[in-house]
Amino acid sequence: MSMARPYLGDPKRTIEVLQKYNFAFQKRFGQNFLIDTHVLEKIIASAEITKDDFVLEIGPGIGTMTQYLAEAAREVAAVEIDKTLIPILQNTLKEWNNVTVINNDILKVDIRQLALEKNQGRPIKVANLPYYITTPIIMGLFENQVPIESITIMVQKEVADRMQVGPGTKDYGALSLAVQYYARPEIVANVPPNCFMPRPKVGSAVIRLERYEQPPVQVKDEKLMFRLIRASFNQRRKTLVNGLKNSPELHFSKEEIEQALVNCGLSLTVRGEALTLE
Repeated sequence: MSMARPYLGDPKRTIEVLQKYNFAFQKRFGQNFLIDTHVLEKIIASAEITKDDFVLEIGPGIGTMTQYLAEAAREVAAVEIDKTLIPILQNTLKEWNNVTVINNDILKVDIRQLALEKNQGRPIKVANLPYYITTPIIMGLFENQVPIESITIMVQKEVADRMQVGPGTKDYGALSLAVQYYARPEIVANVPPNCFMPRPKVGSAVIRLERYEQPPVQVKDEKLMFRLIRASFNQRRKTLVNGLKNSPELHFSKEEIEQALVNCGLSLTVRGEALTLE
């Protein structure tokens, strides 16, 4: 085991590393590096990472959070798309022998295979996420039956709000329902822009999604449910009947849709955003 302590939460050290490698921030990868030790410690604590855990980190950057994860977990796999960061990571993580850095796009990594190789197929924990692809990654992790115990991630504050709100609020939408079908969301910390370098324009939040063993509602056809959910929010201002009728993904007649609503005891003028997951 390494005797090193995580040191990259200190902005001074972060700047040193970036200067040493003449690192240029890439707008397209949404790179903002965390420089606040309290927030880092809070994330590790919220994720409840122990020496039994294998953790998948997505977008390690220069390895700030990775150092904390490596300290807490049994093993970490960190997937980084930006190849200019790979030599930096090799340097900042050299004192920890339980980290594997994978230079790839997370959307192309076979995570099930990774969980099998590194964790005998037992549930893994997921940490960190680049903001610009939050939704596709989360949906991919959930939908592909990857064995996951929990996902603890930093996202834009408004996205965190969207994940945990209920019907009737303006933030409620397809993402809320999809997340809440698979997991129990809980915001564990709010993180202001000054905790990052460079400073983002928006506030962030750490949210923990604890995977359900069984979804909270029983569904005959999940794919149809998600098509219905997407259709009911695609045109928010329209009634649910019109939203479902106009969806290119659904092929029900207006009569069939109206009959279904009547059977559910719902008004024909109801909007999608008024309905619960159930």
